[in-house]
Amino acid sequence: MRNSLKLGRVHGIEIGLHYSWVIVFVLLTVSLALGFFPETFPFLPPVVYWVLGAVAALLLFVSVLIHELSHSFVAQRLGIGVRSITLFIFGGISNIEGEPHSARDELLISAAGPVASVVLGIVFGALLVLVGGANQALAALLSYLALTNILLAIFNLIPGFPLDGGRVFRSIVWGITGSFARATRIASILGQVIAYIFIFGGLLLAFTGAFLSGIWIAIIGWFLNSAAEATRRQLRVQQAFTGVKVSDVMNPEPQTVSPDRSLRDVVDEYVLHRNIRAMPVVDSDGKVVGLVTVAEIKKVPRERWDVATVGEVMLPAAEVVTVSPQANAGDALEIMGQRDINQLPVTEEGHLVGLLSRANALHFLQMREELGSTRP
Repeated sequence: MRNSLKLGRVHGIEIGLHYSWVIVFVLLTVSLALGFFPETFPFLPPVVYWVLGAVAALLLFVSVLIHELSHSFVAQRLGIGVRSITLFIFGGISNIEGEPHSARDELLISAAGPVASVVLGIVFGALLVLVGGANQALAALLSYLALTNILLAIFNLIPGFPLDGGRVFRSIVWGITGSFARATRIASILGQVIAYIFIFGGLLLAFTGAFLSGIWIAIIGWFLNSAAEATRRQLRVQQAFTGVKVSDVMNPEPQTVSPDRSLRDVVDEYVLHRNIRAMPVVDSDGKVVGLVTVAEIKKVPRERWDVATVGEVMLPAAEVVTVSPQANAGDALEIMGQRDINQLPVTEEGHLVGLLSRANALHFLQMREELGSTRP
């Protein structure tokens, strides 16, 4: 959850607010205060429109959070871990660990979000009928939230992967073909087709008068296309590493450092001289006690590098993600992608036996391609 503000945890799921959300909050508030509310509910004081715009923008993102929590709660119920939810410029994204176990699970997880949005829309609509007549400002707020939640559900059901509708489509194809990989390829291709429709449709709108709306639709299309392509690329990597163990790819003799070494020694001898950016920290028994990277070293002022030790700045073992040498290499790379890390210490019973990095994986794939090998 880099570049985001941590808001807390819900049912073990870390909630974060990406800084790009501020842009949407400001734009949405201005748009509602100057457009939707004055046009839909005239004769209210201008200050009321601004208050309504800000409150509506906040409650819309609360609605998006509930939408994402619905996905996450169903995934947890089905035995799939969920690390975090991040609200950002395009809405929200749940960081679910791993893929669904079956087409049925995929369908249930994907449908949960739109169902939650429809329920919210109905709830806000019912409140509008019950209490909206008593206060015009409240009626304006409730009508907007009812409308946007229904539209949110409809938009997410567009079969453009990785939207919820695209995942529902993938679950159907998966159920019919029995192949997750084939279903993913078909769903991602359809997702890119829909993304290009968004892009070219948005550009057409932009050049025919609706500039801001058109540009926004085109940006959404670009985002969908990038996400669909990334999914297909990830699938190719997973297939390439089918049957490949971490021990086949890792560096079996990585450079290590003891916790009592000074940062100056580490920088001069390893970082600058050998271009090593991350090293497992091991004790005299060969057990991993931490990981030191350039990022941790940079946090310490240069004038303290002579006296500061690795043990003072390293990531402690409890915070270091490790992997077994018998684990699937594709799964290990997926963990690295999910956690945005570049290397994984490989351990057995706490003892270091190797280091897996993205560079190791890339080199392995290049060698297999060069040799024309399809086997580990």
